[in-house]
Amino acid sequence: METIADLHIHSRFARATSHDLNLANLEKWARIKGVNLLGTGDFTHPLWIKEIKQELEEENGILKTKTGFPFVLQGEISLMYSQGGKGRRVHLVLLAPSLEIADQINSFLLKKGRLDYDGRPIFGMSCIDAVENLKAISDDIEIIPAHIWTPWFGLLGSKSGFDSFEEAFKDQVKHIYSFETGISSDPAMNWRLSNLDKFSILSSSDLHSYWPWRLGRESSIFDFKELNYKNLIKAIRTKEGLKGTIEVNPEYGKYHFDGHRFCKFSCSPEESKKRKNLCPVCGKLLTIGVENRVEELADRPVGFKMSGAKPFYSLLPLHELISIVLGVSVSTKKVWEHYNPLINKFGNEFNVLMNATAEELKKVTDEKIVSVILRNREGKIKVEPGYDGEYGKAVLAEQKKLF
Repeated sequence: METIADLHIHSRFARATSHDLNLANLEKWARIKGVNLLGTGDFTHPLWIKEIKQELEEENGILKTKTGFPFVLQGEISLMYSQGGKGRRVHLVLLAPSLEIADQINSFLLKKGRLDYDGRPIFGMSCIDAVENLKAISDDIEIIPAHIWTPWFGLLGSKSGFDSFEEAFKDQVKHIYSFETGISSDPAMNWRLSNLDKFSILSSSDLHSYWPWRLGRESSIFDFKELNYKNLIKAIRTKEGLKGTIEVNPEYGKYHFDGHRFCKFSCSPEESKKRKNLCPVCGKLLTIGVENRVEELADRPVGFKMSGAKPFYSLLPLHELISIVLGVSVSTKKVWEHYNPLINKFGNEFNVLMNATAEELKKVTDEKIVSVILRNREGKIKVEPGYDGEYGKAVLAEQKKLF
């Protein structure tokens, strides 16, 4: 059974999230997107875990709604501490095998700080201490370094990260089996580091709203005989049953290039090097992006493909594609007028993006939109790279930038 999973999301109790992020909306829009397994997000928050317990039924480590949609217990913690003479800020995704274990995790975290102020709570402990203590609760807890290249909170990020997993986790690295690419990198970029070969590569949306240009924009694809927590963790830890990932073009990510958002300046790693990493507008150090950081740590050339690598699909969300044809924002009524008939016909967005034929699509929507959908599959849509917190912007070669 093929399962498209988004294993890193947030609830309305996390900062900067939609007030309408509830389990019903998550299920509704996951089905529309074509995602058929979601993390619950934020199980560390007391109000959210209360809703989870009230609304979902637990079975073999999977929590289901009344209509049978599956969730897995998932949260994210932010660790802010010092190691090696440097301030560190690292985000970790946690998966829990049961509500009982989730309660034990929360009891442990309460000894380290508060849980009620944010869905992604902050603690002063190190990655080493976090892993050691969580594994003492249960070996079935899965710990996944989140968006590992993000400058500010990624394990390998340019601002506060480490140069390797071994440096970050020390002897506890034996308990780490996977990592998230993050929106600003894709598997091909990560294949360039030989010391990442042993880890499974996962992708997740880190959504802060349920809209389909956020939910599932990055996902992991599994193949299970039966969907349960044991099989999910086995696939993550052994790579057996992990079929690949769905990514956005990494240039679409908010930290792909170097730059300064407030100075409206961005540049490639090559240009940064010429400028000695200084912004030409304000003269201060640039925020070094993901491409630059990968280049700094890589021991393999661009284009290297790891032996036995899982495939990945680079796809911009359907709303983005329609919006660049129409020249309007992704959330406008005009985009929905083209989006909804496609979903009604093909069942979900991933079927539209990955499976529907040109002939089938032309019966439902404008030929220009069909052309862009097909070009999206082939990776032929240019994206002006994002930088320093600004998303990249998709453009068509024959058009001026439209948004």
